[in-house]
Amino acid sequence: MSAPEQASGIVGFAQPVAAPLTRAAIFLVVTLKPGSEHRRTVRSLCGDLATIMRAVEFRDIEAGLSCVVGFGSDAWDRLFGAPRPVELHVFREIHADTRHAVSTPGDLLFHIRAKRMDLCFELATQIMARIGHAVSPEDEVHGFRYFDDRDLIGFVDGTENPRGQEAVGAVLVGEEDPNFAGGSYVIVQKYLHDMDGWNALSSEEQERIIGRKKLSDIELDDSAKPTSAHSALTTIIEDGKEIKILRDNMPFGRASQGEFGTYFIGYSRSPRTIEQMLENMFIGRPAGNYDRLLNFSRAVTGSLFFVPSAPFLEVVAEDQPAVADTSAAPTVIEPSPSERREADGSLDIGSLKGEISHE
Repeated sequence: MSAPEQASGIVGFAQPVAAPLTRAAIFLVVTLKPGSEHRRTVRSLCGDLATIMRAVEFRDIEAGLSCVVGFGSDAWDRLFGAPRPVELHVFREIHADTRHAVSTPGDLLFHIRAKRMDLCFELATQIMARIGHAVSPEDEVHGFRYFDDRDLIGFVDGTENPRGQEAVGAVLVGEEDPNFAGGSYVIVQKYLHDMDGWNALSSEEQERIIGRKKLSDIELDDSAKPTSAHSALTTIIEDGKEIKILRDNMPFGRASQGEFGTYFIGYSRSPRTIEQMLENMFIGRPAGNYDRLLNFSRAVTGSLFFVPSAPFLEVVAEDQPAVADTSAAPTVIEPSPSERREADGSLDIGSLKGEISHE
């Protein structure tokens, strides 16, 4: 089988981690309560999530509603047991002088996206109606797209996202962990910005911190870009090749409370890529040459999750161990109406709902 054919097969049963950018999103992080009855409740949701999502989606099939669910390290052991994704672990905290990448609780992540916030909210409501008694909420952020895909500090976010087959290779686990092929790792962090301090800088000072022109979004020439620039420190090169991740960051805030932030969410084939980026930012490359953006932005949450394939979720039962045989070729998944519209050249991850051959 050729590499493109293999990639196509993986994409066919992945969750929609690379769904097109939307105008609204909800990031919902919860922890699982102790007790077998709570474990059964969450496991029951796994197989039904696609059906719930489609019921909400049908209210406006043009709105591009999607949902990705990921599981933290501790929750994986409690819910599914062995085997487990080879690189799944608790988010690793980073301390460097006054800079701190915190590690905060999180057993399940629901990343809900659509062109309309009401659809995101309805899906989140339906999910919590099913599992609310079995989990404790840790964080819920309602994100919005800001003007021309900018963050609240005024710069375009996600310019270097991979596309097409490059995105498949960047975010989806392959033969390196065959039990979990089609899955993805995701790291989330909530950053709060000191807007008064940031806005006191000139545009030129801000551009040197970010490494890009503010208006045009063009990357600064290497001769003008400091080695401590955000874009420089988050570029990861291995064996002469840049290793990409997929970001779907969203601004959020409460103007009356003086809260202005960016919700970072990064999908990757391996968490090591994002972890290296964070080490470069917080510690520096070399040590001390840290990301000056952190003088104005602080991380208040941090969690790592694994996003299993859609077939894995499909075979989860309330009480039985959830070990999906992803080596079995899934039958062709019939796309939902909104997914069929995305087959115009953008990455089509496919539907959450599918069938698995057990023959």
